[in-house]
Amino acid sequence: MPGTLYLCATPIGNLEDITMRVLRTLKEVDLIAAEDTRNSIKLLNHFEITTPMTSYHEYNKIDKGHTLIAKLLEGQNIALITDAGTPAISDPGEELVKMAHEAGITVTSLPGACACITALTVSGLPTRRFAFEAFLPTDKKERKDILETLKNETRTIILYEAPHHLIKTLEELTETLGNRRATICRELTKKHETVFLTTLKEALNFYTENEPKGECVILIEGRTFSEIKEESRTEWQKLSTKEHVKMYIEQGMDKKEAMKAAAKDRGVSKQEIYKELLSSDD
Repeated sequence: MPGTLYLCATPIGNLEDITMRVLRTLKEVDLIAAEDTRNSIKLLNHFEITTPMTSYHEYNKIDKGHTLIAKLLEGQNIALITDAGTPAISDPGEELVKMAHEAGITVTSLPGACACITALTVSGLPTRRFAFEAFLPTDKKERKDILETLKNETRTIILYEAPHHLIKTLEELTETLGNRRATICRELTKKHETVFLTTLKEALNFYTENEPKGECVILIEGRTFSEIKEESRTEWQKLSTKEHVKMYIEQGMDKKEAMKAAAKDRGVSKQEIYKELLSSDD
C-alpha cells in the first residue's frame, strides 16, 4: 500500500503555535521533506524530533518530487514542511501535492499557522472575500499585468513582500490602485509584531522615512461594486454605441447581454442599440 503525504503547518514565528498533531506526525513519519533543512533542524531539535530529513525546494521540486513519490509508492509516509507556515501556500509544495494526486497517493493537510490568514484576521479590512496574490512576480510584464487585473478587484487583496522591496511595491500599488485603505503586518506572532492600519500613500511615506524591517503582509481594501458601476457609467459616455457594446463583451458578456447592458446605460431599447449597430456596419 502507498504511504501518505502529510502537509504539516509549522510556526511563522512563535514556536508555541505548532499543534500536537503536527508534532506527533513529524515523529511518526518515515521521512520529513523540508524547504530548508538548515532552518528546519532548529525546529526539530527544539522538539526533540529525530526523524530523517531531506531537502525539497523550488530548485529541485521536479527531480526530488519524483524521488519522494517513489518512496511514497513504496509505502513510506512523508511529512512536508516549509520554512514557516502552511506547505503549498506560495510554496513549491503545490507541485508535490499535484504529483501525489496523479500517482494515487493520499494527501492530507494538518492545519496550523498561515501568515496570510493570520494577517487577514487582524487587518480591520473585510474578511468574507479575499484575493491572495502572494509575492508579485519579478518579471516586469507579468507584474504589470497582475497589477492591472487588481484595479477592479472587489475582494480584500493580500500580498507578501520582503522588507527591501516594500517601498517599490507600495509605489507601484499606489500608482496602479490609487490611495486605498491598507494594513501592513510585520513580524506576525513574534515579539515585535506590528499591525499598521493606514492607506497606501501613508504607508509609502512612512516607510520612505522609516526603514522597513521584517517580512511583510500587505492587505488592501477592494473596490466597491458601486464604484466600478459608476466608473463604467462615466466611461461609456465617451464611447460610440458600437464601442459601448464591445466594452461589455470584453468584460465577458455575450453580444446579447452586452447590447442589453448598453441599452440600460443609455436609457434606450435593445432594438435601438441593434439598429445603431447595423447602421455602423454599413
